[in-house]
Order: sequence, then C-alpha cells, then structure tokens
Amino acid sequence: MTNMAREVNKPIYLTTGEPTGIGPDITLLLAAHTPPTAVWVALASMQLLAERAAMLGLTLQLIPWQQQPTPAAQGSLYVLDIALAAPVQAGVLNPANSPYVIAQLHTASTAALSGTCHAIVTAPVHKAVINQAGIAFSGHTEYFAEQAGVAKVVMMLATPTLKVALTTTHLPLKAVPSAITAELLTQVISILHHDLQHKFAISQPRIAVCGLNPHAGENGYLGDEEINIINPTLNVLRNQGIHVSEALAADTLFTTEHLAPYDAVLAMYHDQGLPVLKAQGFGEAVNITLGLPYVRTSVDHGTALALAGTGQAHYSSLQAALHMAVTLSHNG
Repeated sequence: MTNMAREVNKPIYLTTGEPTGIGPDITLLLAAHTPPTAVWVALASMQLLAERAAMLGLTLQLIPWQQQPTPAAQGSLYVLDIALAAPVQAGVLNPANSPYVIAQLHTASTAALSGTCHAIVTAPVHKAVINQAGIAFSGHTEYFAEQAGVAKVVMMLATPTLKVALTTTHLPLKAVPSAITAELLTQVISILHHDLQHKFAISQPRIAVCGLNPHAGENGYLGDEEINIINPTLNVLRNQGIHVSEALAADTLFTTEHLAPYDAVLAMYHDQGLPVLKAQGFGEAVNITLGLPYVRTSVDHGTALALAGTGQAHYSSLQAALHMAVTLSHNG
C-alpha cells in the first residue's frame, strides 16, 4: 500500500464527467476490477452510478464519502454525491445536466486548492453540450487554470515509456508558426522543467525539443523558425541551466535510439507528437496538466457516447490516470 493510501482525509477526487458518456462506466469498472491502492472518491450522482451499474451487470457497494481514512475495498466505491438536474439516458446528451458536470469540476478544484484532496483525476466531458447550456467552457485544462489563477499551463501525455508535452495545443495548423514565440517557448519549457523535477522527481530533466519544420528547417531551406526563434531561445534556456536539446527533426527523434538520452519530448504542435505517443500506448496514455499547484491527470479519450451502458468501454486509461496521480502526488 502506498503512502497515499495511508494518509487520512487526503483522497484523490475522480470526476466522472459527462453523465451520458462512459465516464460513469469506467469509474464503476475500475472500482469493480481493481484492487485499491489509494483512497479515491468518485464525484457523481449516486443514483446515476446505481443505474449504470445495473445496466453493466455490476454488483457494487456505493459508499457515501465521509472522509474515510482507508481505501474502499475492491467492489466498493466512495461517492461524493452530486445532484443531477434531469434523468440520464446513456448516450443521449442533455444540456440540462451541464451544471452537474461543472459542479464536479468546481468541487474538485476547490478541494485541490484548499489541500483537502491530493489530486484530481478526470473522466471525459463533452464541451459542446456544456456550451449549448449557455456555459462558457473550453475544456478541463482552461477551467482548472482559471480557478487556480494560473496564467499558463502545459499539456503533457505520458505512457510508461514516453512523455510528450505540447508547445501549442488545439490550434489550426496554419496558426501554429505565428504562435511559436520566444516568450511562449520560455514559459512552456520552464513549466515542463519545473514539473519534471517536482512532480516526476527527476532531478536533472533532459528535454528533447522538436523543430517546427520538416528536418528542423534544414538550415533554413525548409523554414526559418528554428534559426530565428526556436534555437536562440533554447540557447538562452541552456545557459540558465535547463538541459534542452537544439531543435531536432521530429521524423527521426521518435526512435528508441534518439529518445534514449531524454526524459521528455516537447512537440511544437498537437499532431506532431501525440500520434506517435498514442500509437505506442493508446489506452495506457495519461493526460497530465503541468503548471497547476496540484496534480491533475486525465484519460486519453473522449466520452464515447455510443459505448455508454453497453459494457464495451475499457477502463485502462482511467486506471493509468489514477496510478499516475498517486505516483505524482507521492513524488510531490
């Protein structure tokens, strides 16, 4: 049993996300099939979980959360009950329950910021239906950053053997070059370096940096961002004691030989690094938000509405996210 499991009144909060998606399913499956290693609590409607468990043919004991000091036994689940606004039909979105989703995030964020929970693990939400309800919402990451008063956070996905952080996230490809500035690179690499030290317990992190252009610009023949922006910024950071590479060609960087000297990779844009990582470990990958004053991890998939209530959803990514949250919290 980890130190995490022994600490009284310091749970990990697991938000179950969109109620009509697979978040409730994978939470229940995790509780049913995984031996406990930490005190973790599902933030959800107790009624919803009972109904979904019945649909999945699971016999689980749902226990109201009351600051219990020890993990729930396998086949049991601590639940911090949050009320739904309307009945839930698996796979059918209803904007009326969007405040329920936000209430999960608010409860978890408040607890993390006050130190009453160790970390937050998030199941997927459906951004479009939240916005349809008239709630301005662009994603978990932005919500938690705003609640924490943090100006900049960094998205990282990790498997057991590869960590990839992103300089830019959900931007159209045509907008990426102008977004790559010395200021942004400095912010992102500083956060990445800090959290590799303080959350991953890597004393001297080594970061490989992808170039923006094919062949990292090939000395300016295929683009000059590496010459004018990326490498000069990396040189400054290197002189400050941060171990970063020069801009490297992404098409050869993601090989075992070239990755070997590094602890993490910084990609310039979403589809430069994440397809490689997900091809290597989809279902085992964990989404980690760096730069928050607490640990937040998430699954690497969406709400999968068509699978909700069918028993076909896999809980492996949620299991990996919970395990990562335990590890990172212990390191911190």
